Amino acid sequence: MKTKRTSINRRSFVKLLPAAGAAGLAVSKSPLKALAQMPTPSPSPRPSPTPPLRITKEMMHNAEKLIGIELTDAQETMAQRGVNNNLDNYEAVRKIDVPLDTEPAVVFHPALPGFHIKRASTKTKFRFGKNEPAQFKSVEDLAFATVPQLAELIRTKKVSSVELTRMYLGRLKRYGPKLLCVVTLTEDLAMKQAQEADNDLRRGKYRGPLHGIPWGAKDLFATKGIKTTWGAEPYRDQVIDYDATVVERLRDAGAVLVAKLSMGALAQGPKWFGGVTRNPWNPNEDRAGSSGSSAGPASATAAGLVGFSIGTETLGSIVSPSSTCGVTGLRPTYGRVSRYGAMGLSWTMDKIGPICRGVEDCAAALNAIYGPDKRDMTVGDAPFNWSADVPLSSLRVGYLKTEFEATPQPNATDQQRQQTQQRNAMYKEALSALEQAGVKMTPIELPKFPTQNIRYILTAEAATAFDDITRDGRVNQLSGQDASDWPNSFRTSRFIPAVEYLRAQRARVLLMREMDKLMSQWDVFVSPAPGSASLIITNLTGHPAVCVPCGFTGTPSLPRAIMFTGGLYDEAAPLRVALAFEQATKWHTMHPKVDWA
Repeated sequence: MKTKRTSINRRSFVKLLPAAGAAGLAVSKSPLKALAQMPTPSPSPRPSPTPPLRITKEMMHNAEKLIGIELTDAQETMAQRGVNNNLDNYEAVRKIDVPLDTEPAVVFHPALPGFHIKRASTKTKFRFGKNEPAQFKSVEDLAFATVPQLAELIRTKKVSSVELTRMYLGRLKRYGPKLLCVVTLTEDLAMKQAQEADNDLRRGKYRGPLHGIPWGAKDLFATKGIKTTWGAEPYRDQVIDYDATVVERLRDAGAVLVAKLSMGALAQGPKWFGGVTRNPWNPNEDRAGSSGSSAGPASATAAGLVGFSIGTETLGSIVSPSSTCGVTGLRPTYGRVSRYGAMGLSWTMDKIGPICRGVEDCAAALNAIYGPDKRDMTVGDAPFNWSADVPLSSLRVGYLKTEFEATPQPNATDQQRQQTQQRNAMYKEALSALEQAGVKMTPIELPKFPTQNIRYILTAEAATAFDDITRDGRVNQLSGQDASDWPNSFRTSRFIPAVEYLRAQRARVLLMREMDKLMSQWDVFVSPAPGSASLIITNLTGHPAVCVPCGFTGTPSLPRAIMFTGGLYDEAAPLRVALAFEQATKWHTMHPKVDWA
């Protein structure tokens, strides 16, 4: 993320050369060659004193317990000088001003060697399937309309983008403060973009299904001249001088940016410097809020404050809040959408995707934002060809049978047992609706793999991304300071050895191979959301998933979701099965009452 911080310049780099040079010599594989290239020192009357060793053998001995080795006294003595020299290296590198948008020189690709991307020979033009037209007496009646419905009204000039934008801005002002889902209204920009969309249409220039539709961005996407706060106190006044790729592409598609929406501080949970983002189905409860760091996009979309929104997921931050707020969330394949201009948390796990009120809304949004941009090296070049008419019989669909049949804990209360029964009944009904829609499912199992044990890949990368504020103390400004919050995670992850991080990444490849075997047999598999064990697995392997509402359970009664996971670069298959479920049920048509504002 390019901020107002400047990168290292020539003068500061030259100042670092002596320290870096001395440290580099200490670890050189060819010390004689390195010495031969150095100028001959002037004679000195007496040798310089050897600097004291700051890392003692006792320190090393204690550290050995953490890193899993045991050295003899002689081995510690031999290694001590090198360990101290490495410390000089670390300190020299820490002085280099590395901008926050600088990724490490390591690129993760979810596809294994030889992976064949399912693709059509050419990119097809995006088209919606059959959709019920929106019925309305006033523009306010369109607050909960889907993207296909809004798109048709705009295309046929029955509603203007200016009218829609004014309506959504009004709702953001009215209901946003109660939900704590809005960080910054982009009113001036929105009205300008809406007018341009209407002008284009009058001139016969129609940009596609998102033309003139107001949208909201999770507040980690760079927006030129507009605050991008990352939901965190140290960055609440941050202004970035360029637009993220996603923002550029949606602007080019004719969409209208109406708001920067709240996110958990540095992409963790629903709590930001303005408070906990509320769930519009239960706005007076702040303990759980809207769940997940894309809390603002999910809350605003569910409450009818935007036409659609864009969030991000590293380990559930699209699926979790979408499920909790009763909307549809799509987590695309890792490397599907450019992350240029998006706050980096975990470079090998971050993904960008839409949060909407319908399945085809997500398809339209993905169609506008996916593909290479010559900025993000991870983005694959594979077409996204959406069709609402693909025969369900052509898709191989599995389902995680055991996850749909939860059993209460032995010491569960009567209320907990009753809630488990309600949950199981809800999912039984959902699976039945799928079968009646023509989806044939076969029970399957996930690979047996210690996935939780390599989860620290995420925290190691996150700690690296925000190492500067950990070391200078700004991390202490974050409102969340509990053991599970980022400040403690960043400090804790400082103790993860590089060797262990890289070993976990190697183990991750084994997991990728196991998932490759599984997905070679299935186009889609179905699971509960967000409690499925597949969530952490597929966030590590990069597989796409879409979740849609499937009922209500609990006290208070809140939305629940069902999830469809597909093969790499094949979002169309899980979206197609999700659409079949959506068309066979009523849950996507149910919206929270917002008369509490």
